[in-house]
Amino acid sequence: MNGIEKITARIDADTQAEIDRILGDANAQAETIGAKYRAQAEAEDADLLAKGQRAAAEREERLISAAQMEARKSLLTVKQELVERAYQRALEKLCTLPREQYVELLAAMLVRASSTGKEEVIFSPRDREDAGRAAVSRANELLAREAAPELPLGDGAVASFLNKVAANVSALAQGTAMLTVSEETRAFSGGFILKNGRIEVNCTFDALVRSEREQTAGAVAKLLFPET
Repeated sequence: MNGIEKITARIDADTQAEIDRILGDANAQAETIGAKYRAQAEAEDADLLAKGQRAAAEREERLISAAQMEARKSLLTVKQELVERAYQRALEKLCTLPREQYVELLAAMLVRASSTGKEEVIFSPRDREDAGRAAVSRANELLAREAAPELPLGDGAVASFLNKVAANVSALAQGTAMLTVSEETRAFSGGFILKNGRIEVNCTFDALVRSEREQTAGAVAKLLFPET
């Protein structure tokens, strides 16, 4: 091998060594960089997984909370409907009492509600001619008894008649026991409206049950649903 070939071979050898060194460094650097990014990617994957798990858990918790709230709302709605049904049932029972009990109830209510004993009584079209007139007559009888104590006339039909006459006379003298059935009728389930000039007292069953509901709904709910 002549000198030029030796020089060329040396250059080639040195060049190859440099190339090998550079390639080795590049490969090592690439491996380092690759390892770094693999570690970063794994860390990011783990973080995303953890975040995903947390997000899934939070969503599940929100869904459960929303479902529980919806269930409570539905239960409350059902309870309110049942309480309302209880009052509606009470109203129906009042309106469908046997005639004798119904008349006695209206008469007792009239006596309690009347302040002058001379009011007009407004009934529903259903009640006016029958139960209404009977109730007003009975209420006037009770008011007359209140106006005059029973006389000591003994027992029997005659004594009863005389006591009734005396009571009526006393009631007339005091201006009481003069309730009248109004020509006017109004649409309501039962009960009556007591009218004295421009002043009216609403004693309809609808109004009475509504008033009771406002005052006793909580107690009724506890009776219906004692476990809650």
